[in-house]
Amino acid sequence: MKIRLLSLLEGARRAAGTVVIIDVYRAFTTAAVALQHGAARILLVDTPEAAFKLRCEGRGDLCLGEVSGIKVPGFDFGNSPLELSQAGVHGQTLIQSTSAGTKGVVAAVRAETLFAAALVNAEATVRAILASRPSLVSLVAMGTNGTERSDEDEQCALYMRNRLRGRRLDPAAVRSLVLSAHDSVKFDDPERPQFDPRDRDMALQIDSIPFAIRVRVESDLLVATPETIQ
Repeated sequence: MKIRLLSLLEGARRAAGTVVIIDVYRAFTTAAVALQHGAARILLVDTPEAAFKLRCEGRGDLCLGEVSGIKVPGFDFGNSPLELSQAGVHGQTLIQSTSAGTKGVVAAVRAETLFAAALVNAEATVRAILASRPSLVSLVAMGTNGTERSDEDEQCALYMRNRLRGRRLDPAAVRSLVLSAHDSVKFDDPERPQFDPRDRDMALQIDSIPFAIRVRVESDLLVATPETIQ
């Protein structure tokens, strides 16, 4: 198995084979929590306008996401795993648009198999990848707005690469590295209330969610659903 480490939107466009789009703070932590709490599926789009259109057409029930970290006016939820854990989304079809993660999924047009991942479901995603024995895996760390690398996504990609190669790692050490990075500090800034420190805590519960998020094309939609490999 060949494993490629890629970054940002450029990396998502280049990614091939089995592709994993990684967004720890916070898109795919939020998506994983929503699915864990019973959301039926999540439609992934790259702009708020696309999300509004799908909701208006009745193809999804609720919109969630952000622009520059801030909840989009008119969306039902922001990009917060804490919020989604309390939202009561069981059985609902959600529509998610974010500044990095969902844009990366949309950009990954060369993917043969596609996953969305964060640290919370890194190990589950590794199991799902290994089950299909792909010849090429592309791990894409989306970073901030898909244009600037971030430590949490890069560390997640490294963590997954090492697990794919059968190496045992200490999740506490990974958590410590991420906490020491610049992007973790924003959750402690009182002038940026959109970044709740409890979202950071949830995002760093490494391997706490037992399913991968598989993204499939259904008609013209990118549909994310949970996939569990024992």
